[in-house]
Amino acid sequence: MPNTSKASNLNDRQKNILDHARSHGEVEVEALADTFNVTPQTIRRDLNLLCDLRLLQRVHGGAIAHDGVSNLGYEARSRLAIEEKQSIGERAATLIPDDCSLFVNIGTTTEQVAKHLISHIGMLVITNNINVVNTLRHSETIEVMTAGGLVRREDGGIVGDATVDFIRQFKVDFAIIGASALEEDGTILDYDPREVRVAQAIIENARSVILVADAMKFERNAPVRIGNIELIDYLVTDARPPRTFCELCQKHDVELIITSER
Repeated sequence: MPNTSKASNLNDRQKNILDHARSHGEVEVEALADTFNVTPQTIRRDLNLLCDLRLLQRVHGGAIAHDGVSNLGYEARSRLAIEEKQSIGERAATLIPDDCSLFVNIGTTTEQVAKHLISHIGMLVITNNINVVNTLRHSETIEVMTAGGLVRREDGGIVGDATVDFIRQFKVDFAIIGASALEEDGTILDYDPREVRVAQAIIENARSVILVADAMKFERNAPVRIGNIELIDYLVTDARPPRTFCELCQKHDVELIITSER
């Protein structure tokens, strides 16, 4: 949980900004400036202070709620880095040929990949993501199978031991996976241990693994380890990762695809 002692010395405006970020997942500089009738520079100073106290995390144009233990709500995550996720989804979909099988797991970025798979033909898609099912179920050229298990109300993700057992019945050509955080040492992280066990089963049962993650994931923390970058065959992201991470990709033959460098 956020550190309440850190918040005790904030002024009323800063407390209100923090409350808004916690309830909505994110705040934007221009909108806050209008709300509080102050300059954008004043809001930026407020956000910088809140980020220095590790109560928020700075992103382009504003900040997001951040405690390193629990993930943002689905609606907040779906609004973050929208254009970047769309470009990642479009590029990742080009790596998937027609007439193949693949897993697609939970995540707002993996959902963008699914949106760009609709024109593919002869595909079998196995997923534990209700949103992916809803995206692809109308396609006449894609067969969709969904895993059993507990459906998380907040994002339509299906998790649990039954989900892992279902995934282990298959050996597919490709897997599209997401992550909540990436570290410079190559660690791939997420928040929910149940989701992580499913992701690990997906990686183990795919011939080729594509990790889709926007560059903001290098600025975030999460507590549960999925694995290391050496388990991945492709990383599709929107900006060049830190140098050490890039070197690890090269060492482990991970193809690094950066959408902004096309």
